[in-house]
Order: sequence, then structure tokens, then C-alpha cells
Amino acid sequence: QVQLVESGGGLVQAGGSLRLSCAASGRTFGTYAMGWFRQAPGKDREFVADISASGGSIDYADSVKGRFTISRDNAKNAVNLQMNSLKPEDTAVYYCAAAPIYNNKESRWYPYWGQGTQVTVSS
Repeated sequence: QVQLVESGGGLVQAGGSLRLSCAASGRTFGTYAMGWFRQAPGKDREFVADISASGGSIDYADSVKGRFTISRDNAKNAVNLQMNSLKPEDTAVYYCAAAPIYNNKESRWYPYWGQGTQVTVSS
């Protein structure tokens, strides 16, 4: 089992940057694929980015490709999401999640979730 805690959210102007971090507990962090999802008010939770257990495979939603970068440090039990060129439509609660298998973009395949961190982008 793994427990996840996100940090780094906040209020930023359009065009700005934020770096989200997710700290994980547990000795098996390095065996889990990690994902970032987000949920805006009145909308379904959506996939943002994921990274395989080794960090060798990465994927992004089309809406963030070229602007967001996911990374992980297995020695520190951490996964990060660098968000650049932020847009008002990026406003959402961002969640990190852990899954035993990589390449599942649907939230239902992720059994472990953090509590979320709010990102608000003003125009």
C-alpha cells in the first residue's frame, strides 16, 4: 500500500508556472506507475500525465502536451508535475495517484490517491 500527499498548488496568472509535488510513503513506491489527474468544478476527473515505475515511459493528455512535465525520483519517493504556460482552463484540483500497472489512463485503474491540491489560473 502507498499513501500520497500533494503540495505546490496555488493561484497564478495565465502564462505563469507552478510545480506540484507528490510525496509517497511505503517501501514499494518504485514499483508503482504514477499519474496526475485533475478535476474542475462540474466536470469529470481527467487524465493529465503518467509515468512508469522506472520513469522510462511517460505520456500526457493532448491538452497539456508541451507545457507540463512529469518526473519522479524513486530514491525520494516523489513524483512532480512542472506546469508552464498555464491557462485559465487548467484551473482544477490536481491529484496524484498510484497504480500497479502503467498505461491505464482511466482513474478507475488507480487504487491509491492523494487528497488533491487546488490550482487556480487567473486570466
